[in-house]
Amino acid sequence: MSALRVQDHGGVRTLTLARPERRNALTPELMEELIAALRDAPEAGVRVLVLRGEGEAFCAGLDLEVLRASSGKSAEEHRVDAERVTRMFKALYDCAVPTIAAVHGAAIAGGTGLAMICDFTLATPEAQFGFTEARIGFVPALVSAYLQLLAGEKATRDLLLTARIFSGEEAARLGLVTEVVAREALDARVSDLVGTLLKNSPESLRATKQLLREQQRGWLEQAAAMAMEANAASRQTADFREGVVAFLEKRKPVWR
Repeated sequence: MSALRVQDHGGVRTLTLARPERRNALTPELMEELIAALRDAPEAGVRVLVLRGEGEAFCAGLDLEVLRASSGKSAEEHRVDAERVTRMFKALYDCAVPTIAAVHGAAIAGGTGLAMICDFTLATPEAQFGFTEARIGFVPALVSAYLQLLAGEKATRDLLLTARIFSGEEAARLGLVTEVVAREALDARVSDLVGTLLKNSPESLRATKQLLREQQRGWLEQAAAMAMEANAASRQTADFREGVVAFLEKRKPVWR
């Protein structure tokens, strides 16, 4: 069964990360499905895209069981894995139609990246965010360029170096969340926003998004390329191997 549920109705595509038993953690298969669903949205007649998670969490980031199994991979295989995450974020950022993230629970590491890269990010007060990669010896490289673009360098240094969890309210103050909405009102607010976007010219929205992308293109592509290499390299370090195993064994890592 697919880990991504795709529903198209009335020009709206809803993508639901459907691995609730793993807090919607990202596997290679799920990322490829997500990339495909984002890229073919315009050709499918989609005018607005909504991203959400099934169960208690939005997305817990990369599946650590998958990361642990990658410990024996070659440098080239690690680079392929890093490139896949890069393509996923780029597909979301480049999506030709307006995107909305509906975040009702934890959005951690890559999950925070998915949430904040959407054009609109609606989050409940209970939602939690965080770039926790440093806690497991990983480098939060691939999301760093988008984070600097949205929140600025000082806030990026704070969030990436401390690896702390922060609330939807703080995320909104930093510019990573568009609006904080009560849990019981989240679906209605998403519907209202979808309705507003559907009233606008589809061609105008596509052209506006393209203009905004092109204004950042050169810098963002260079930053993403550097980040991909840093991400691939970090997957081969002793700290990363120890951090992932320690997390899965529910113990404190021993940094060497």
